[in-house]
Amino acid sequence: MGSVERRPRVAIADDSVLLRSGVARLLEDEGIDVVAEVGDVPGLLAAVGEHQPDLAIVDVRMPPSFTDEGIHAALEIRASYPKIGVLVLSQYVDERYATELLSRGTNSIGYLLKDRVPDIDDFVAAVHRVLAGGSALDPEVVGQLVARTKIRSNPVVDRLSAREYEVLGWMAEGLSNNAIAERLFVAPRSVEKHIRSIFLKLDLSQDEQDHNRRVLAVLRYLESLAPGGPGRGD
Repeated sequence: MGSVERRPRVAIADDSVLLRSGVARLLEDEGIDVVAEVGDVPGLLAAVGEHQPDLAIVDVRMPPSFTDEGIHAALEIRASYPKIGVLVLSQYVDERYATELLSRGTNSIGYLLKDRVPDIDDFVAAVHRVLAGGSALDPEVVGQLVARTKIRSNPVVDRLSAREYEVLGWMAEGLSNNAIAERLFVAPRSVEKHIRSIFLKLDLSQDEQDHNRRVLAVLRYLESLAPGGPGRGD
């Protein structure tokens, strides 16, 4: 007999019973096991420690102060359990929180506005992307990161070749090196070579850790797409 494929396991933290129950039902219908539904940070951290889920879906604002408890919990989970993905849900964009979260690496990270949850296909796709090790950033989050970043004064993306720019675009979508290699029909080491070249051409110091350089490279790509941004010469 063949082995049964393990279903992804998710913990949900939101003070709204209606929202977390709705998300749980939606994910269960998609073949994802919801191992915990909690309404506060202590409950979330206890559930993560007990169940070791593949993903924690976390509301930014939770009791007792309803300010930034959720984002601090997300950062704590990332620090203590690096293999657990985190998908943050927020009522509005706070680029400070998004930047802090992304600074820990773009793998298995998501930041979505709650308005996106009713768009079932997009929300489920974002969950699967983070579960697969990628990133899922709300377009509004991207827009504000682009608007606020100082990278706008350093338009260097035109230094990239067409293929490097293409690779950078897939990095921005959260694709892993292996996934990019599959898109290009090349070996992963070829993608690694492209990425090293991208880092070099974008003046990203080798003193930075690779995940930080990846975040900075993606921000420069996003800036190139912004209205009024430098864009591409071709």
